[in-house]
Amino acid sequence: MKLTEAKKKKGLSPFDIAVYIVLGLLSLITFFPFYNVLIISIAKFEVISQHNLYLLPLSFDLTAYKVILSDGKFWSSAINTVIVTVAGVLFSMAISVTGAYALSKKGMPGRNGMLTLILFTMFFNGGLIPFYLIIKDLGLVNNILVMIIPAGLNTFYLIIMKNYFGTLPESLEESAKLDGANDLYILFKIILPISAPFIATFGLFYAVERWNEWWYALIFISDSAKTPLQIYLRETLITSNQLLNTLAQQAADSDSSKVYTPALQMATIVISSVPILMVYPFLQKHFAKGILVGSIKG
Repeated sequence: MKLTEAKKKKGLSPFDIAVYIVLGLLSLITFFPFYNVLIISIAKFEVISQHNLYLLPLSFDLTAYKVILSDGKFWSSAINTVIVTVAGVLFSMAISVTGAYALSKKGMPGRNGMLTLILFTMFFNGGLIPFYLIIKDLGLVNNILVMIIPAGLNTFYLIIMKNYFGTLPESLEESAKLDGANDLYILFKIILPISAPFIATFGLFYAVERWNEWWYALIFISDSAKTPLQIYLRETLITSNQLLNTLAQQAADSDSSKVYTPALQMATIVISSVPILMVYPFLQKHFAKGILVGSIKG
């Protein structure tokens, strides 16, 4: 207590001030790209098209957002991404949690062999062509499930979960088994409730991965009605001029021809990023606790 009071009276040291300055500069460097994307997305065609450097919001125009939100392909892609994210997180967490809990049991038959095979997949794979042939034989080509099932398990997350479950006191399970509880009851009624912050952390990781999914869609999906939001974003960044012309033809009174092309591209990035960013405030508390648990229990 005396040391703490002495530090408060003493104030910040030069080292503390230097650390705050460095961290503040790093925060600004990290934040600036997001800020730059935002101000370009609200850029007015007549004003900002004459500038090469965007440091201040010289204008305010939501036409780029109107153009994107009026495109039917955007909404179908957004719906596909929401489906993939929700279903993918539920599927990934189900197999990751149950698999990690089972592998954390030292007396499980064949445990070492399974762990060896799982770890093997972290360093080696069969290549893209054999992988494509397997997906084709499973009937997942041009199927939205191709963005959920093949990427359902992250080996790294599984290993961390397994190590965490292995650190929990065995007395919890022993006392529950004395009361007649089986393994599933222990997992869902005892282990998961006390591991909520840890589980929420990896749920967030899986959600970000599924929301940003584009690789499997790019390779295996050719039907534009089944593509996710990230593919739509990619196409917009590449063919924004074609999109503007198409939308202008669809609506004779549309002012989309007056949209600054980079503004259209940046508006697509903002719209694609906002939904997943909105998840963070609700999981931030659990996320911080989960990271703390991992740092303490290794």
